[in-house]
Amino acid sequence: MTFDELMAALYAQANPDNVAGMARFGINTEQALGISVFTLRGMVKKVRDHELALRLWDTGVHEARLLACFCDDPAQVTPGQMDAWAAGFNSWDVCDQACTSLFDQTPHAWSKALEWPAREEEFVRRGAFALMAGLAWHDKQSPDERFLQFLPVIRQYSTDRRNFVKKAVNWALRNIGKRSPALMQAAWEEAEHIRALGDPTARWIAADALREFEQKKEKMHARGTLSHPRI
Repeated sequence: MTFDELMAALYAQANPDNVAGMARFGINTEQALGISVFTLRGMVKKVRDHELALRLWDTGVHEARLLACFCDDPAQVTPGQMDAWAAGFNSWDVCDQACTSLFDQTPHAWSKALEWPAREEEFVRRGAFALMAGLAWHDKQSPDERFLQFLPVIRQYSTDRRNFVKKAVNWALRNIGKRSPALMQAAWEEAEHIRALGDPTARWIAADALREFEQKKEKMHARGTLSHPRI
């Protein structure tokens, strides 16, 4: 569909009842139409159109921005676009979809994951850790060792008490730890260091990650796939 057709389709499917539900999940509904992510993905399932994505994003409509994340061409995304879109993040779901459905597929993902934590904006900082989580899950080519550079950054920002930041820091730590036995050991040790900081937010991040690592370890033992001697 063209830009005009997509926008018409969005408004035709607007559901005010769903908007109320989105708000209960902490989603910014200021310009939301109440359309599910599943429906949105289906609308642009086979589309890769950079210019269309830019136009959709510029509308400011919540669902149009999600469509932009789903239909953009990662090969054409620039660092400047990533910074501009990140500056416009105003809801955790748009932040997460941009970072784990698009940005983590670009060659700039690694540098932005290390650059954005220093930004004070809540959703830009969240975006950094969403990128780390997305890379740990989706980047099958990079060696495990490359992810070790994220662990000191995770520790550094583990005392940020803002809800959407602390959950993303935790998400990044957990995804890195679940990538491989070696990274689980490294993330496990990092979680222990984070817990030792004594900060309430840091303790929550560490405890939640360690609980998931323990569950993962038990499953690996049961399958006989745990070979790392230190876990």
